[in-house]
Amino acid sequence: MAGGGAAALALLAALLGAVAGTAAASGPETVRFPSDDGTTTLVGYLFAPAGAEPHPALVLLHGRSGPYSSTAYGVYTAATLSGRHATWATFWAERGYVALLVDSFGPRGYPTGFPRNSYKARPAAVSEQIVRPLDAYGALRYLRTRPDVAANRIGLQGWSNGAMTTLVTMSDTPPGLANPTPSTGFRAALALYPGCGMDALKRRYVPYAPVLMLLASADDEVSPQTCQRLAARVRAAGGPLEVVVYEGAEHNFDDPAPTRQRREPNRRATEDAKARAERFFAAELKAR
Repeated sequence: MAGGGAAALALLAALLGAVAGTAAASGPETVRFPSDDGTTTLVGYLFAPAGAEPHPALVLLHGRSGPYSSTAYGVYTAATLSGRHATWATFWAERGYVALLVDSFGPRGYPTGFPRNSYKARPAAVSEQIVRPLDAYGALRYLRTRPDVAANRIGLQGWSNGAMTTLVTMSDTPPGLANPTPSTGFRAALALYPGCGMDALKRRYVPYAPVLMLLASADDEVSPQTCQRLAARVRAAGGPLEVVVYEGAEHNFDDPAPTRQRREPNRRATEDAKARAERFFAAELKAR
């Protein structure tokens, strides 16, 4: 009996631990909130850590393919998010952040996103220079209404086209926010392999808060050299933009699919990117 009781207690403890672990990584919750464009109701997928106390938070912006898996086959929900987005959002929730992945394309009629080399043909309704920054600020406003979010500790992360949106959003003259500061806008931002040839970046460009830009030297979709030149110009003007280039890594190097991660440069870049991103946001969103 004693042995059976101990075994039962051990089983109960294991079950309680499993429940607690599930709660810590619970989600995603599907939420809806207005874009600052004044017309669009956005869909978001919220990954939250355990505990009701206010947490730092991140707004996540998808790339040109949208937030869903290529095998969604017409079902666009939390269950069909791409592996990259779900992995990163879970990564942040496990580290104590509320992570909100914003779908900018689905609510505007483009749930599957856009193919490669389609940049010039994409509709103005999803412009990363005019419209999507308004989505980012709509998400920021939404997060600030939540009791589980520390309203003054919210950052931004984007991939590819979402990283381009991130750069524009962090400009000191962004769409949708006059005279931005880290107190009124985002505290910090992470941009993974953006294209840096946009008109919005050809003019004067200075971020109003720290930006970390991670690039891939073997990127065949955007030019890492253009982004490096932008970073040098920004730093020369006193702007807070740090850049890291991963030698041999490709565009979408952090996609968790085996086809991407079996290449050693991509695997190393992914590992370093996550560690570097964690340190960056801890310093900007948790240590202040």
